[in-house]
Amino acid sequence: MGAVADAARALAEAEPVPFWTAGAARPDPGPVLTGRRTCDLAVVGGGYGGLWTALRAKERDPSLDVVVLEAGRIGSAASGRNGGFCSASLTHGLLNGVGRWPDDMEALERLGWENLQAIAATLTRYGVDAEWDATGQLTVATREWQVPLLEEEAEHAFDLGWEPMLLGRDGVRAEVGSPAYLAGLWDRHAVALVHPAKLAWGLADACRSLGVRIYEGTRVTGLRRDGGRLRLDGAHGAVGAHRVALATGAFPPLLRRMRGLVVPVYEYALVTEPLSRAQRDAVGWRRRQGVVDSGNRYHYARLTADGRIVWGGYDAVYHFGGRIGARLERRPAAFAALARNFFDTFPQLDGVRFAHAWGGVVDTCTRFCAFFGTAHDDRLAYAAGYTGLGVGATRFGADVMLDLLSVGLRPGEETERTRLAMVRDAPVPFPPEPLRYGAIALTRRALARADRRDGRRGPWLRALDRVGAGFGS
Repeated sequence: MGAVADAARALAEAEPVPFWTAGAARPDPGPVLTGRRTCDLAVVGGGYGGLWTALRAKERDPSLDVVVLEAGRIGSAASGRNGGFCSASLTHGLLNGVGRWPDDMEALERLGWENLQAIAATLTRYGVDAEWDATGQLTVATREWQVPLLEEEAEHAFDLGWEPMLLGRDGVRAEVGSPAYLAGLWDRHAVALVHPAKLAWGLADACRSLGVRIYEGTRVTGLRRDGGRLRLDGAHGAVGAHRVALATGAFPPLLRRMRGLVVPVYEYALVTEPLSRAQRDAVGWRRRQGVVDSGNRYHYARLTADGRIVWGGYDAVYHFGGRIGARLERRPAAFAALARNFFDTFPQLDGVRFAHAWGGVVDTCTRFCAFFGTAHDDRLAYAAGYTGLGVGATRFGADVMLDLLSVGLRPGEETERTRLAMVRDAPVPFPPEPLRYGAIALTRRALARADRRDGRRGPWLRALDRVGAGFGS
């Protein structure tokens, strides 16, 4: 009962709202769409994917009239609730990419690095203060069976031109002081940390500075042809557009063909109160790397600008029928498990309290990274399925959608991006309900069992691996 009681005490005063959007810096809401409008490009979704699409469209062709339609507030969904890990990886990690598209990995890693550098340059160009911190990422082993996985990843990284540091027990604990950490792989260049909500708000401001019209509180309820345009209907207005980009993430897609390819999964996070000087010294962490462990049910951790620890991951919950709602963002059992695991990882921080505890929904597909496609005679493009690693990859996804829509290109012109197998392939679809719920629940149990059995994947996980729907961290 001690660990349970300690977790309950630590969570007793935690506000059930995302830390990132709780401050006074949150901008006022934008206007709601009313009446009839027309535009060259309509973007559905005001998260990272939609904002990058609008911004990149205007950078490619400043004459375009671009509209963004956001159902809620900018930064209110996944873009304001994530851990703020902006990664160069486009494939949800090297091992996932190498396992799926080995022939394209050199190009994918180069494009991912160029994408990360372009994000940094964009923030500078538009004066976006997203608390960009190019710390790199430390991937840690918390069980002996995970150490060879780090060694394998290091080999692939060196083959592809990266130069990560492989750390043993003493080396990893010298970076971040946890008795749970047995080894580490520190990629010093391929990840930056950001303030997620400030990134979304700053991208919205950059879009507006180029003339993009952003409507908040405007849920799109219908998509149909209307003469030579595609019409997007909302509760109080409609937009007719020559081209449309769908960047709705985990929310119900407007295209039927996407409904079996992406599911909404809830993840949860905590943030501590600011650490004292003694507590910071007890943990070390002087280089402020983002930290991710190597379990199938993995945790991520990072420091904030004001000296707190963000601690998230581990639980991933799918609700029958793909239900989404504010009530599902609060899951006491998930918060309690995170708190217990936090103190197991950092026992020297016993007594620290959590200031915020929240959940959010992410768009998940069976290959863990984004998929792409077109509809309506290539006048509509979509990208979805980032599976929690979309802070950086959404900019790449935006460029893919604009390539598919021939924005700034000749009609039908291919690019290096659109020639990638990753862009041309589709993920294995999820089965319909009730099989979908059962399959996801079975997979969650199998992953937890694999973590307890030194990473050994049982018959169900091996079957998923064979059909290209293997789940892992």
